[in-house]
Parts: sequence; structure tokens; C-alpha cells
Amino acid sequence: MKRHNVLEHVIRDISRALERSLFAEKISARPGLLQGLDARVKVVYTLALLISVNLSHSLLVIAAIYLVVLGLACSSRVPKIDFILRVWLFLPFFTGVLIVPALFLTPGPPLIPLPYGLIITSTGLMTSLFMLLRVSTSVSLTLLLILTTPWNTVLRALHIMRVPDIFILTLGMTYRYIYLLLHIANDMFLSRKSRVVGRLSSAEERHVMAAAGTTLLSKSLNMSSEVYLAMKSRGFHGRVVTLRIFEMRKRDWVWGGLLLSLSAAAIILGR
Repeated sequence: MKRHNVLEHVIRDISRALERSLFAEKISARPGLLQGLDARVKVVYTLALLISVNLSHSLLVIAAIYLVVLGLACSSRVPKIDFILRVWLFLPFFTGVLIVPALFLTPGPPLIPLPYGLIITSTGLMTSLFMLLRVSTSVSLTLLLILTTPWNTVLRALHIMRVPDIFILTLGMTYRYIYLLLHIANDMFLSRKSRVVGRLSSAEERHVMAAAGTTLLSKSLNMSSEVYLAMKSRGFHGRVVTLRIFEMRKRDWVWGGLLLSLSAAAIILGR
């Protein structure tokens, strides 16, 4: 088997991450149902639906909320296949560690016998289904909010809703620094790749990766100081400021009321 080049994989993965981030910015600028709603309404109903999903004890209710999320995504012109794959492709890696053991370790009536004395219990299967649906629906709700709302607008909405400034600033700076560091890392690996002739050995590849990590850490520390000084020199006082003015309209009240009613109904029906 051919030995793949680590640098090529790193450059490709970083480029894909940047493309996904840029793709999200483009979706939030499209004309659509959720793009036209007030950011405060979207934050409130997202939190309400997240609470209803995690409090519900009915698989049908959680599945119905997930279908509503897919309908909202379609109405907002979010690509359906990409939206579904973003959630379900990475879901097994994060929830599989908990779901798979729960199938066998949860006490209950035996359902499916397996080799080596393993038995899937009915209670374990229901527990795993609940966890899978809750996580997938929660991630889909959060992803839909991020895709249909510019990040600065989300932070501004959180500020108006009295979320502590330190929490908002941490979220904002984390997002921007990740995006900026990805750009820097991509430039570093591309410049290194352009200066390499032939394939590197495993030891040389490890040396390059270690050196790149050290350089990236040093650049991030220097850049954090420069960004802070630049923000202070421009009059930054710890508050998120956007040019967009929030104004509740009739459609905001209507859709906000409908989605909050759906959340309340899900909590009641899911008892």
C-alpha cells in the first residue's frame, strides 16, 4: 500500500474546514424563512426546543421535532443533504462511545442474543434510541441557528438577552481565532509543501509537524497580544457591536409564537 503524505492530508483538511466556514456565511446571506427572522426569536425558540427535546420521554415527539427542524432547513434554503450529513456522519464518533455499551449494560428483558454471551436488552435499545435522537435533534437545532444567522448577530442577540459579556466575548474570540489560525496553518503547510521535492520519510514528516505546531503556537500568542492592542486602540470596551438594528415585526411574533407553542406542546405530550 502506498504511504500517504501527511502534509497533503493536513492541507486538504484545513482547506475543507475553511470552505465549510465560508459556506455557512453564504447560507446566512440567502433569502429564506429563518434568515428573515429576528435573531432574538431564533435564539429563544432554539433554546426552548432544545429544552423540550431533552425533557421529552417520547420517541415520536422527538422524531416530530427533528422533522420540523428539517422542514425549517428546507424553507431556509439550506442544502438538505449537506445539512443531514453534517450531523449524521460525525454523530457515531461522539455518541457511539456511550450508545454501544448502553445496549448491553442497561438492565432489562433480553431482546437480541449475540456471540460471546452478549445480549442486547430492550431497555438498552430504547435508551440508545433516545440518546441518538436527542443528540441528533439538538445538534441539528444548533447547526440550523448557526447556518441561518451571522455569528456576530447571534452574539449581539445574546448580549441583548442579558447573557454575561465575558461569555459572549469568549465565544466570539474563539470563533474568530479558530478561523484565523486555520488560515495561518494552511499558508504554513502550503509554503512547506512548495519547497519539498519528493516524498518525506516518516521521521521527517514528524519533525515538520512538530515544528509547525510550535510555530503556530508562537504566532497565536503574538497575534493575541496584537489583536488586543488593536481592539483597545479602536475604542473597544467589552461589548459586541453590530450595524444591524433588531426590530420585531409581525412575522417574528407569529413564527416565534408558533415555535414556542410547539416546544410547550412537545413538553406536555412527551411526559
